[in-house]
Amino acid sequence: MNCQQEIQKLQKENRILQKKLERSEIDRIKLEETNRKKESLLKKVIDEVQASQNQLEQRTLELERTLMNLQVMQDKMSVLGGLVADVAHEINNPVGFIMGNITPAMEYIHDLLYLIELYQHFYPEPSPKIKEQIQVMDLDYVCEDLPKLITSMKEGTARISQLSSSLRTFARADTESKLPFNIHEGINSTLVILKHRLKANQNRPDIQVIKQYGDIPLIECFPGQLNQVFMNILANAIDALEESNHGLSFAEIEDKKNQIIIKTTLDSQNNTVVIYIKDNALGMSGVVQSKIFQHSFTTKPVGKGTGLGLSIAHQIIVQKHGGTLEVESFVGEGSEFAIAIPIY
Repeated sequence: MNCQQEIQKLQKENRILQKKLERSEIDRIKLEETNRKKESLLKKVIDEVQASQNQLEQRTLELERTLMNLQVMQDKMSVLGGLVADVAHEINNPVGFIMGNITPAMEYIHDLLYLIELYQHFYPEPSPKIKEQIQVMDLDYVCEDLPKLITSMKEGTARISQLSSSLRTFARADTESKLPFNIHEGINSTLVILKHRLKANQNRPDIQVIKQYGDIPLIECFPGQLNQVFMNILANAIDALEESNHGLSFAEIEDKKNQIIIKTTLDSQNNTVVIYIKDNALGMSGVVQSKIFQHSFTTKPVGKGTGLGLSIAHQIIVQKHGGTLEVESFVGEGSEFAIAIPIY
């Protein structure tokens, strides 16, 4: 091999080496570009993770505040429940005193009125002074109205006594363990408390409550919580009926008849007591039914509802009592809630 050939060989190897260097440079540039993309992607992922972490921390703080507020509210309601029960008990004392005295007072009044009647019969010509006083006091009216007045007082004190007893039943504090409870007693006490919303007003007749109570046993439960469920469902039924009355005249509402039907039955096959609460309001769509027990879901205007009532009711029945709470509704026909509670 001569010198010229050696030079050509070296030039060829140099070109090959140059190409390798060029490819290496290209690979290096590509690698740097890939690394930059990876770094950018990694930074994006890190930023997203950081943002998610910040959001999680914010949600955690909000949850802690909510839990704290719920604990405060629970404690407040517990104290309020005890206070209501105590006040109801205190009301019973003077009411019992009044009720105990109305009956003998009524007897005394009848005796006095009979005595006046005897005087009028045997002494038909009273003195001028007595005649004047009879006219001034309108004796005939007093004799007619006084028994009615005492009867009204008796009915009023009986109503206060019933309300006081219902408040004590409704506000009874729950213990850590379940207690035997009369379901009908709980429903009745709730209806007494809601009576002011059921009775007639200037816009509509009264809401009829039809009870179809079956023969059911006492059940082991948390009575105070169960009463809260009855209150939430019945109050919602009244709200639904009020909404269905919008745009109707008094006569149209009276013809339609606002009704709430409460039925209790024993399901021996599933070993449960079932309570049905049905209204004949506007009903709910399938979409609303699917969300009705969700936390904070409500169809009511702002300021009219929190969306917690039925969610809490569902939690009490399902989680606290191992039962079920279901709803069946058809638009234009009303809604029916079914509460099933196991018998232990």
